[in-house]
Amino acid sequence: MSTITAPRVLSTRHASDLVLAALAPASWGTTYVVTTTLLPPDRPLLAATMRALPAGLVLLAFTRRLPKGSWWWKSAVLGMLNFGAFFPLIFFAAYRLPGGVASTIGSVQPLVVALLSLVVLQVRPARAVLLSALAGTGGVALLTLSSAARLDPLGIAAMLTATTLMATAIVLAKKWGRPESPLVMTGWQLTVGGVVLLPLTLLVEGVPAAITGTNLLGFAYLGIVGTALAYALWFRGIDRLQPTSLSLLGLTNPLVATLAGLLILGQTLTGWQLVGFTLALGALVAGQTLGSRK
Repeated sequence: MSTITAPRVLSTRHASDLVLAALAPASWGTTYVVTTTLLPPDRPLLAATMRALPAGLVLLAFTRRLPKGSWWWKSAVLGMLNFGAFFPLIFFAAYRLPGGVASTIGSVQPLVVALLSLVVLQVRPARAVLLSALAGTGGVALLTLSSAARLDPLGIAAMLTATTLMATAIVLAKKWGRPESPLVMTGWQLTVGGVVLLPLTLLVEGVPAAITGTNLLGFAYLGIVGTALAYALWFRGIDRLQPTSLSLLGLTNPLVATLAGLLILGQTLTGWQLVGFTLALGALVAGQTLGSRK
């Protein structure tokens, strides 16, 4: 009896881990719509700080746990990779690049993770995962790029750097493991990133003349849903899934961003974009079904 039911339990558990982890990049797919419709314009550092610091402090107050031993510096490193450097680079790229260009660059993250996993973890990703990553990047390019896409060199550099930083954080977190729950570690890293960003924001951008209720709603959504909850699920996924398999879930980001544009901004899909959407979705499903195993 146990030999029949055990694989089914493991399969169900694996599927549950995938779904929960996928909720993180899915929520990040709404960031572009929220930023353009609810946040103050042209303030990437303010957006990054407000997304990280309040959520980090709330989680610290809720969990009441601090790092111990080497996890002080490890949390600082991961906090800078995931938030302190990643957030401002992402917002900077968003202000200088069309969403399609940024999404296409970001979709190469599974390939970066695969390379780093080979070097740092001595883990060779399955061929199906690598092929799915390539297909996913092609699908995202068809879905999001247009002939009028603006290729700003600084924006491209920022997006490539941000993608590499997050890929590095995934691999290091897998290598180091975790001493506490994902929620606790999310609080540590968000606080580190926010504390670093706060003085930089005040120095470079200053405080806006006014913050509207709409702005506060946008900051609250990004901080609670798109950051505190999303990253807790993401870090949980790092603990339970293979690195390249996890990073493939990032394809849900441009897919959700596209759906949000259709539903909220009234955008439409061309024939080639529909092909790209289908290809990216197929790559996401195939990569998890054929190549990802805990």
